[in-house]
Amino acid sequence: MSGAARPTVGIIGAGQLGRMLALAALPLGIRCRFYDRVADAPGGHVGELVVGEFDDLGRLREFARGVDVVTFDWENVPVESVRALKGVAPVYPAANALEQSQDRLYEKALFRDLGIPTAPYAPVDLASDLEQACARLGRPGILKTRRLGYDGKGQARIRAAADVATAWGALGGQPLVYEGFVRFEREVSLVAARSRRGEIAYYPLVENAHEHGILAITRAPYAHAKLQREAERHMRAVLEHFRYVGVLTIEFFVERGRLVANEMAPRVHNSGHWTIEGAETSQFENHVRAILGLPLGSTTTRGHAAMVNFVGRLPKPARALAAAGLHLHDYGKSEARPGRKLGHATLVAATPAERERRLKAALKLR
Repeated sequence: MSGAARPTVGIIGAGQLGRMLALAALPLGIRCRFYDRVADAPGGHVGELVVGEFDDLGRLREFARGVDVVTFDWENVPVESVRALKGVAPVYPAANALEQSQDRLYEKALFRDLGIPTAPYAPVDLASDLEQACARLGRPGILKTRRLGYDGKGQARIRAAADVATAWGALGGQPLVYEGFVRFEREVSLVAARSRRGEIAYYPLVENAHEHGILAITRAPYAHAKLQREAERHMRAVLEHFRYVGVLTIEFFVERGRLVANEMAPRVHNSGHWTIEGAETSQFENHVRAILGLPLGSTTTRGHAAMVNFVGRLPKPARALAAAGLHLHDYGKSEARPGRKLGHATLVAATPAERERRLKAALKLR
């Protein structure tokens, strides 16, 4: 970090994640400067916003001059754009972690190399590859694009032989990966931060529920000592492999008492939103601390928390705020449309039972 009294963080991407990073940075006396393709992006409400294309290297370099560090709130930022900032400002997380996470095949190969279990998988480039993968790995399974898939996009489930041609028709013609189906009991995720000094802070495992491929509910913590240790061991392997700096999230399936890695996200994550009210230090603040070389904060929970996503529509503020213990987060997006994350609510309670009562009320707001 430079000697400036008030450091500035440059954030590529000014969506809700960038906005929440800035809201965590401001109380620490840290400014944020955003770069995004969209002039009315949410981050512009809380910091300077520079508008430009993500592959405009000259404009990106101009944006990065004068900031202490650059980070990003979206894992599909072009890797070449991140590498182009070398020598202008330090960038965390590093481009190699971003690049690995952008390709599902490379991501799974990394997990396997590090001894982290994954679903059985095979690369698919041709229709014949898909036929062979289904024969070798069996059905059901999921055909996924290797790149640019998130929130359930770029996926086709294959249950029977008749589904093979349909899945290929929907996704064929681009690099794909076929994954054998994991008969999991639940989905969990682990959020952790690693600082520039190598300090690591782990949050507790959380349990996630999805609807239409989009995260709907997170419950924290998912208290399971054995799986917590296992998740932290896997997380440390990835963090140390990349000499990672910042927040990283790994999503897992729980299958027969063990963890199976699904994917990783080199950024703050939707399943960590509960930490704003539910932990001593939020994932957003710890990301800012990590990339600026500041000590990491405590990840101790403040009780039993839950997070509910509002997708496609937001509740009326007066109705939402009437719910006991509920904290409303409106992302300030200019347009509501189906499948778009517009905000979330968090709640914290002293016991799991009380959390479930409050969560039931919060779910009625959707």
